Amino acid sequence: MIGVYFSGTGNTKHCVAEFVRYFEENSAVIAMEAPDAINSIMAHDLIVFGYPTHFSNAPKFVRDFITGNKSAFRNKKIFIICTMGLFSGDGAGCSARLFRRCGANVVGGLHLKMPDCIGDAKALKKSLEENRRIIKQASAKIHLSAQRLAEGIPTQDGMSFLHHMAGLFGQRLWFYGKTATYKDKPNIDRKKCIGCGRCVALCPLNNLKIEDGKAVAEGKCTMCYRCFSHCSAKALTILGTQVYEQCRFENYQ
Repeated sequence: MIGVYFSGTGNTKHCVAEFVRYFEENSAVIAMEAPDAINSIMAHDLIVFGYPTHFSNAPKFVRDFITGNKSAFRNKKIFIICTMGLFSGDGAGCSARLFRRCGANVVGGLHLKMPDCIGDAKALKKSLEENRRIIKQASAKIHLSAQRLAEGIPTQDGMSFLHHMAGLFGQRLWFYGKTATYKDKPNIDRKKCIGCGRCVALCPLNNLKIEDGKAVAEGKCTMCYRCFSHCSAKALTILGTQVYEQCRFENYQ
């Protein structure tokens, strides 16, 4: 077993790591963008595959990762973990359908509510105590789901027709344009940007560069909020226009 994750704020990384640790304390977890991710996938039979949902869809980067490496997933067993701030519907089902086209065996799925990552929109912001409670509840759900997988009756979150309809009509149809392509993001306040290059180093798609001492976006943003949440100058926004909270998992510990 190996855990493979895409994580902007650390939520999904934490959930995947906790899930695989149920089976073995030192089970490996690896980021999808890591150079040896595909080799690691090919060396294991069971893949615990995690990502955050965006508007009831898998992020564009995740969808491209699956379809671009279809041979690596052929005949693999896949268990999908989706994290969300509020609602997903068939968040796990979105990638499950892609995996099946690649010849993989999707054995189950798990949906986990975690602290919201959209730090430039005020609507979903919660207190530290609320976020800690959410994480505690997610942890209990992770352990139960891992136990069920070990017993051969894995959870099936996001896999049914009803889940599919909920995700499709709940968000995906109305916001399809948000996730259909990569975006010309983040928005960069050049007056605030100090040109430190931290966002450049963190971006999983190499979408950012430093030009004339300032960060510049190159039009391939998957809206993971990694750069936003680590910018010391708070110079970046993605969906909103103001930094309300830089959402990193370690902030809730």
